[in-house]
Amino acid sequence: MAYWLVKSEPSVWSWDQQVAKGAKGEAWTGVRNFTARQNLVNMKKGDKAFFYHSNEGKEIVGIAEIIREAYPDPSDKTGKFVCVDIKADKPLKTPVTMAAIKADKKLADMALVKYSRLSVQPVTADEWKMVCKMGGM
Repeated sequence: MAYWLVKSEPSVWSWDQQVAKGAKGEAWTGVRNFTARQNLVNMKKGDKAFFYHSNEGKEIVGIAEIIREAYPDPSDKTGKFVCVDIKADKPLKTPVTMAAIKADKKLADMALVKYSRLSVQPVTADEWKMVCKMGGM
């Protein structure tokens, strides 16, 4: 299993909206960055992803699961980009803020810190464990 982080502005698509979709999940559309697209292509069914509220909140609020692998993004008229389907798995007991992640020297190399604008990022197994612990999991 691989680990990921996906970002969404809560005013556009929030954790609560993701949870409301239930087991059928929702397509993660609208990614228009080639590095993020490659990360979507690399996602496998059953992989886990942190759900990060960007701009407003700047915190990891939950864990999602990839339930459908990459397919053409129906919102992309150019045909260059893909999406995956994700479903909410569980909320973090305590949201983990960007400030808390930046304050932990062990997370200094995390993609969220180094490539803060990238909307779909890989997360290492060690980073995953640390952030889960920070979030009360």
